[in-house]
Amino acid sequence: MNDIKASKKMGNGVLISYEENGMNKFESYNFQELIDMKINSLDLLDRPMSYRVDPAAHRIVSKK
Repeated sequence: MNDIKASKKMGNGVLISYEENGMNKFESYNFQELIDMKINSLDLLDRPMSYRVDPAAHRIVSKK
């Protein structure tokens, strides 16, 4: 799991950035995927550093 550094709204979802092995990487999620993971997209956009990403499983989880 990697900490999410930033998020940005796209047309049909959210683009997140995270750091892995010293490199910035990006992953996108559509709104339905976020709903299925029970992730509040507005909260992800407002507070991206409160979330972690598992790019291999294409999953986002809250740090709470």
